Amino acid sequence: MGRPNLNDQPTTWLTQEAYDRLAAELEELLTVARQDIAKRIQDAREEGDLKENGGYHAAKEEQGRIESRIDRIENILAFATVGDAPKSHGIVEQGVMVKVLLRGSETEFLLGSAEIAEGTDVTVYSPSSPIGHAIMGKKIGDEVKYFAPNGKAIDVKILEIKNFAG
Repeated sequence: MGRPNLNDQPTTWLTQEAYDRLAAELEELLTVARQDIAKRIQDAREEGDLKENGGYHAAKEEQGRIESRIDRIENILAFATVGDAPKSHGIVEQGVMVKVLLRGSETEFLLGSAEIAEGTDVTVYSPSSPIGHAIMGKKIGDEVKYFAPNGKAIDVKILEIKNFAG
């Protein structure tokens, strides 16, 4: 399958702090976590019959989670734009806080990667999520529809766009 083409992968905006945090997590996963899980799998193999070896199966599942996280972080870092939060220009774009009227109530969230807001209580929606995709490039006062995963059309009105303070 290979590495995705740069043209197929959207750029992810990250603060320097978020980039450094992800790079450190990746280093930990590549060195410590991979070695630890390989040892646990080997120890479980040495116990004998793998069909009924719960420790072996749990270790293999953990290995899958580790490898999946490694792939995710490598992908994010490979296509990241690192810098300060973009200044709001009154247009919905990655890295800004957006307040919308959704299902009759106001909701505020960061449009971007969940890794940006790690350690905060900020709600984050991906630009590639249904709502993110629908509002990207819109301005205050714009009204759009997006389709939820269940196929239901949902109306959204952009109320406010502001800088993300981190």
